[in-house]
Amino acid sequence: MKKIVASALCLLVILSLASCSGGGSGNSSSSGPALPFYGEGVELVQLDGPAPGDDIAIIKTSMGEIKLRFFPEKAPKAVENFITHAKQGYYNGLSFHKAMEGRAVYTGDPEGMGFGGESIWGDYFEDEFSFDLWHFNGAVSMTNSGPNTNGSQFFIVQADEVPDDMLDKMQEEEFPREVIDRYAQVGGTPWLDHVNTIFAQVYEGMEIIDKIASVEVDENYMPEEDIIIESITIAKA
Repeated sequence: MKKIVASALCLLVILSLASCSGGGSGNSSSSGPALPFYGEGVELVQLDGPAPGDDIAIIKTSMGEIKLRFFPEKAPKAVENFITHAKQGYYNGLSFHKAMEGRAVYTGDPEGMGFGGESIWGDYFEDEFSFDLWHFNGAVSMTNSGPNTNGSQFFIVQADEVPDDMLDKMQEEEFPREVIDRYAQVGGTPWLDHVNTIFAQVYEGMEIIDKIASVEVDENYMPEEDIIIESITIAKA
């Protein structure tokens, strides 16, 4: 696993050259931060549904409803930040300010342009990375403008395939076999792994994300017609 840490950094550089980082308002770190060591083995529970009693989010948008499950053990501050903002109505009425088909959809900025917003603590909060969470299709991740610059913005991965050359490079860099296989099965954006903090996963309503990603956009990927978060309800599974 220690070799994976170094390999991840190498892969991030290679992949970011092939495709500009989609993890923020445009300025996620392309080389990635130094990664902590998480021990041996990878537990891929990300695509499982929530367990009874788990917190979930029901996001009602102007295009339909999306349900998320959280990973509080892996990204406690990011989960607390989102849930608190949601309960306080912070996200109500905000737009999806960027829609990049085959990449991700972005929201959470009160200014609606991709440059604003703040965490529940006022300041940025630190990144939270785990080898059990990856940017598979439907992953919900914090937008940033560099290491440890998390605020209120987040994005949802919308990419149902990973190019073969990227999968081959992951294999060359000795990424866990199960991670490569899962990317091949479900798609995603592996160049954002350990650059952006994953804290949730869509488990219902991915077709709504697909619809949002496919709308007409301008040259900055901003939807030509507003797509709004009408409400977010935090409930129990």
